[in-house]
Order: sequence, then structure tokens, then C-alpha cells
Amino acid sequence: MALTREQMAQRVAQEIQDGSYVNLGIGIPTLVANYIPDGIEVMLQSENGLLGMGRYPYEDEVDADMINAGKETVTAIDGAAIFDSAESFAMIRGGHVDLTVLGAFEVDVNGNIASWMIPGKLIKGMGGAMDLVAGAENIICTMTHASKHGESKLLSQCELPLTGAGCIRRVLTDLAFLEIKDGAFHLLERAPGVSVEDISRLTAGKLIIPDHVPEMQLDA
Repeated sequence: MALTREQMAQRVAQEIQDGSYVNLGIGIPTLVANYIPDGIEVMLQSENGLLGMGRYPYEDEVDADMINAGKETVTAIDGAAIFDSAESFAMIRGGHVDLTVLGAFEVDVNGNIASWMIPGKLIKGMGGAMDLVAGAENIICTMTHASKHGESKLLSQCELPLTGAGCIRRVLTDLAFLEIKDGAFHLLERAPGVSVEDISRLTAGKLIIPDHVPEMQLDA
């Protein structure tokens, strides 16, 4: 069974290291804030100018002025700092973000990412994604494995305009967790109940499958 958006966020959160500075992109990545593992301290950075972003607020905690880059209301942890977007992007461009989690339309076997434009469709635009892929060494891309028409989004070569080239190393889809290296997708884990055959069928780019592919370990 394919992962839900919340399960994808939960699995990505398992990759966050104690003491990290982490930027969460718009969409599924923002949900990661709700699943930070207990016992670790993480500073979540939002490109609109918030360092120390917390989980989504409960109804009685909502502050309309406290928002993330997707204009969703959020909370702030103790010790958070608020500043302008120029300061935020200086932090990103200066390489001070340890991990970036981004959504995408397409990713290919060379680590290229297309996430900002689909010809003929109204898309909000590049936003901060170009700076994030250029300024971060460690990027996890979250996306559905295929379109609603069953067309693979993991390709031999991206067909849409690129956001960045050769910058993506790991991809978490609703079906699998994969590493990109040596011109191929390497299958690391599969979603619970999803077969290797299903993943292979929906992966257009070169896929390397080890002898044993474990299922992801997720909380019930």
C-alpha cells in the first residue's frame, strides 16, 4: 500500500540528525515538523525568515502572523529567531543548512530535479528552491512515485525545466526510499505492502535492486 503524506513525512523525519539545521520545503516536507523524533534537538529553518519552526499549531495556538514559506500557520520553539528573507537566504546560500527536504515533479538518475514549472499550467514559481538545491549538501526529495495517470516521475532524464543539476542524492516516494548514485536509482527500502515488482514497473530510470529490500519501519 502506498504511503500517505503523513507517513512519508514520518519516514523523512527518521533521517534528521540531532543538532541539525533543516529547511523544509512547501507541501509534504512541511509535515516533517510534526514527526521530529523524541530526544533530539533540531532547528527548522523557513526561507521566509524563521529559524526554530515548530509543529503545526492546535486551534487555540494559531497566530496568523506566524507562518512558514507555504503561508501555513506554525509554532516557534524556545530560542527561535525571526528575521527578514534576505538574512534567511544568506544562511541558505552560505551553506549553513545541514539538510533540505524538497518536493519535486521529476527527478532523474543523474540527480537532476525539476520542481518549479509545468508548461501550460499555472505554478507559483521557483520560490527558494534554486537557492536551496545550490546551497545544501544533503537533500532529500519527497514526491509521489508516479503521476495520477501512472507515468513515472523517476526518469532517465528530466523532461521538465530543471531547478538544479546533479544535486539530489536521496528520494522518498510513496512507494520507496532510494539513493541516486552512479547513474541509477538504488532501492533502499519499500513501503509496507509494496512489492519490488510494483516499484520496478513504475520507475522509468535505471533501477538497481539488491537481493533483499527491507520494508520501511513506521509507527502504527
